[in-house]
Amino acid sequence: MRSIFCVLALTLIVVSPSGEARVIPDPKQRPAPGNEARQTPIHQANYSPAVNYQLQCLGCHLTNGEGAPRSDIPMMQDFVGNFLKVKGGREFLIRVPGSSQSALSDSQLAELLNWILKDDGIAGGSAPKGFKPYTGKEVEAYRDKMIKDLPGYRLNLIEQIRDLNIDIPENVIP
Repeated sequence: MRSIFCVLALTLIVVSPSGEARVIPDPKQRPAPGNEARQTPIHQANYSPAVNYQLQCLGCHLTNGEGAPRSDIPMMQDFVGNFLKVKGGREFLIRVPGSSQSALSDSQLAELLNWILKDDGIAGGSAPKGFKPYTGKEVEAYRDKMIKDLPGYRLNLIEQIRDLNIDIPENVIP
């Protein structure tokens, strides 16, 4: 039985020297019916913030911002607005990799953050009273400033929020 596995392994190595599957492009291949038109890049599409959330955020933060602690994705639901109450928190929401590296334009990202932070949105009233909406210019100013220690940076902000006597739900710190 062991020799069968060895022969199979050797065959795979010979067929593909790197051990990976290879696909030879078919020059006659055409898109599936209905997909013939070239897609509009997201930063050029005029999607609503809700659709942009589905395209850019939902995969990790899930439908209502509940997050996925097992994958180190923090919960945003009914909490994310608290970041705006501490020093560095406003910029943090722009600079987190999911925001800063999204395919959205600066103005689209600003609209998306404002949509998330609405009282009846994912933030669930956690944003400070008198919340000043993000602008495309503000996003542009912070977007390319990488956070080198994301967990440490986030934990520092959480500690500042805790110092304001705001309850920190368990799933906010994955």
